[in-house]
Amino acid sequence: MVNQKEQAKKVINKAEEPAVKIITGGGGEPAAEPLAKAVEQPVDPIAELLSRAESAYAAYVEAQREVAMAYKQREQQLEKAYKDAERQANNVYEEAIERALRAREKAEQRAEEAYRKAGEEAKVAYEESVRQSSKVRKDTVEQAWKVCKETTEHAWKIFAKQTS
Repeated sequence: MVNQKEQAKKVINKAEEPAVKIITGGGGEPAAEPLAKAVEQPVDPIAELLSRAESAYAAYVEAQREVAMAYKQREQQLEKAYKDAERQANNVYEEAIERALRAREKAEQRAEEAYRKAGEEAKVAYEESVRQSSKVRKDTVEQAWKVCKETTEHAWKIFAKQTS
């Protein structure tokens, strides 16, 4: 392969040389004889094939470069798509976390409100129970005192009748 490349370069260098060398005569004017020989020379078929091969190889190398660029572009597109998907997933995640946090805060507020209400209701129930118990106690003490007083008076009446 290296020999073919070197040969192709030699052929191209040869092809780039002028086909006719201008030979000047004594007065500085070109001689007509070498020009006629150069025009009559046919094109070398091997040189033409090597030139076409080199052109094909250059096209192949260019195609490889274009394929590599296409792969790189595809890789960049995939990377961008991945980053977009990741960003979207992060946004959805953050929104879900925010909604969950708001729901938790509302639930805590409702629970605190329910606790406060239950505390107030318990306090009212306690105070009512204490009031009722106090009334029952007072009524019971008054009733017991009345019974005690009546019993004592009755006993003194009985005693006073017996002693009189």
